[in-house]
Amino acid sequence: MNQDTQRSVPDLLGDLVDQTTTLVRKEIQLARAEFSENVSSMGNAGATIGAGAFVMLAALIILLQAAVALLVEYAGLSATVSALIVGVVVALVGYAVLRTGLNRMKATTLAPERTMNQMSRDAAVVKEQVL
Repeated sequence: MNQDTQRSVPDLLGDLVDQTTTLVRKEIQLARAEFSENVSSMGNAGATIGAGAFVMLAALIILLQAAVALLVEYAGLSATVSALIVGVVVALVGYAVLRTGLNRMKATTLAPERTMNQMSRDAAVVKEQVL
């Protein structure tokens, strides 16, 4: 037989260790890349939450003043009732925006799913090769 096809056990074990080390390094790189992607997504969700909070604040200042005056003048409501109506509507809009941001920020989006799937496949291949 050819000397290339006849390899010693220490050589084979050395290759196994080298390939396993390389595989682990690559999986760690993949996990880092995926985690970085997920953190970026979380940042976008945080920006949406911040935008929602800003909109709520601006709405409370501007709409409460303008809408209360409008309801008092054209609907004949008292200033208190007008302020209550406007405040509830603005709070509901702000809540909807904040809820959207919070839904985008679920903890499950941080899990490196592709890496975990790849590692499961790698483990199955290694187990198959060993047995």
